Amino acid sequence: MSPTFVVLAVVFGAAFVSMPVFALVRRGRRDADAERKGSTFLLGVGDFLVHWFMWVIGPVERSLLGLGASPDHMNAGGLLLGVASGILIAFGRLEAGGASIALAGVCDILDGRLARARKVASPYGKFIDSTLDRFVETFAFLGFAVYFAGRPWGPLVVASGLGGSLLVSYAQARGETVGVSGSGGLMQRAERLSLQILGCLFDPALCRGLGLAEGTVLFWLLVVMAIGALGTAVHRTLWIARRLRD
Repeated sequence: MSPTFVVLAVVFGAAFVSMPVFALVRRGRRDADAERKGSTFLLGVGDFLVHWFMWVIGPVERSLLGLGASPDHMNAGGLLLGVASGILIAFGRLEAGGASIALAGVCDILDGRLARARKVASPYGKFIDSTLDRFVETFAFLGFAVYFAGRPWGPLVVASGLGGSLLVSYAQARGETVGVSGSGGLMQRAERLSLQILGCLFDPALCRGLGLAEGTVLFWLLVVMAIGALGTAVHRTLWIARRLRD
């Protein structure tokens, strides 16, 4: 059993143990900031996980506020972690790449929460946050492109995943410029990141256990993500177009 697998088992075991603790401590109370922002997961089915995760990272958020960290610090950290994820994935270090994607996602969450807690949320912050998110996502996909370059259909799947992800964000951004918010759909950023993270973290162990070539599990998760992202982009485009016609 590899040390990486042991670490993952401990981390995810602790996560599952903490969930009933969260349910007992919070007694159905939801995170106020996530509620105001309208954060959802899996079309609302996984919202428990959203509020549980905000509870888990609460001590980190409070520590950063006490240390005087700013949203720009989180944005810079997330960008660096995004670059690292692409490099690590390209060199076949999937577990480390998945961990980098996860930490970049945490930085993305914390930058907005710090901005709202410090009451410094602004159009500048919203622009920097959303734009750097696209950079981070692109770096990860560049890593996938290198990793799957020699696999049949690999470049097509990676390109479809990147294109679909960017189209989901673009449809929402363009809709907001004309006064229509189109933020719905199944494969939003949280869902896309979750598939990438889980694929990178568990692919090596699962492929060894199942006797498959490394990357097989991750490849099929990227297929699911690409189809879902393109479907979400089409859904948002049609939904916004109907609202504008009406």
